[in-house]
Amino acid sequence: MIIIHAMKEPDYRPRALAPVVEQALKTHPVVVVSGARQTGKTTLVRNLPSAAKRSFQSLDDFDVLELARDRPEDLLARGRRLTLDEVQRVPDLLLAIKRDVDARRQRGRFLLTGSANLLLMRQVADSLAGRAVYLLLAPFAAGEKRGEGSVPPWSEIASCRSGEEVVERINEFPSIDCDWQREVLRGGMPPAALARSARERGQWFEGYVRTYLERDLRDLSQIASLPDFRRLMGLAVHRLGQLVNQSELGRDAGISQATTHRYLGLLETTFQVHKVTPYSVNLSKRLIKSPKLYWADSGLAAHLAGVSGVSSLRSSPLLGALAENAVFSSLLAWREAAHARPEIHYWRTAGGAEVDFVVERGARLIPLEIKTTSRIRIGDLRHLEIFLDDYARQAPWGAVLYDTDQAHPITRRVIGLPLSRFL
Repeated sequence: MIIIHAMKEPDYRPRALAPVVEQALKTHPVVVVSGARQTGKTTLVRNLPSAAKRSFQSLDDFDVLELARDRPEDLLARGRRLTLDEVQRVPDLLLAIKRDVDARRQRGRFLLTGSANLLLMRQVADSLAGRAVYLLLAPFAAGEKRGEGSVPPWSEIASCRSGEEVVERINEFPSIDCDWQREVLRGGMPPAALARSARERGQWFEGYVRTYLERDLRDLSQIASLPDFRRLMGLAVHRLGQLVNQSELGRDAGISQATTHRYLGLLETTFQVHKVTPYSVNLSKRLIKSPKLYWADSGLAAHLAGVSGVSSLRSSPLLGALAENAVFSSLLAWREAAHARPEIHYWRTAGGAEVDFVVERGARLIPLEIKTTSRIRIGDLRHLEIFLDDYARQAPWGAVLYDTDQAHPITRRVIGLPLSRFL
């Protein structure tokens, strides 16, 4: 069955990634939009300006799924331009797509979506290297939830040469009504972020986890014990923003290190967790040092940790980590929509100095610290100052994101930014 969507859905909220997808379709034969289930991939591709010119086929439809498995060439013949939804369900389909692309050499021929990272899936025989561009749809940023189709102004501040320029530019933006604590709990998964109540949001999250465990994982791999996997998820949430120690995590979960490694790999393949590598001038060292762990969505992470309301968030030992996770999600959304793709790292020295995030964009570095307090002391800036000393040429300024209403200078090289503006 061929379905052509020519009109936007009435409740559609624009995504910052949409123009990036459209531009990629003009230059590449295959564009892959990946991301965790329910981040809005299907809604995005069905509401693109070019959607009316494309045939939409979903592998969630049993008939389409069967055709993809048994007669993939027949499926690919259903339209001159095809949008194929949830392609991870038939990994071998990529081989047929590769043959088609090599024969036709047609730009914008395929727009694929997937709830698993095709580059990490063992079942995928071909990554479409040289033929495809891969984009990640992160959960809603706050501006997308408001219907603005925007991500936080990371690009605007990344182009600034001084902290004073950043302060001036940020304070020129119109004020926004954004309670950062509530935004952390809402997260950015569209059905949860737009839920009418905390109870409705919690019910949706619980159903999401159950569907993920009972269906999505089984599409990728056999899990011997779902309770073990669920327990590992809960333990991983309590290590947000910490270095990944698989031996310790496996011991606490009561499973072997090999199983822990496999389960974490599945969480990463399905975009539930992301690993942030350390910043180092030596690129090879980034690969061998321990990464830090973040969940894709702060709202889902809070749910898994049993944090359900603002009062419980304020008293939770995970308050800082969840706020940090929310900023990480907004950085992901910006990274994918940005013209010059930035990289996101953390920084840590053998002596214990640490900076939460280091944004690397070209030759520029922007060190960021995330705080949940409403008051910053000079001692809170010690690690930022060490970083700025070590990388003075690449990083002329750094920032602390915290509970404040206005951007302002704190020291000669460190500025304070409203946490609520960058979610």
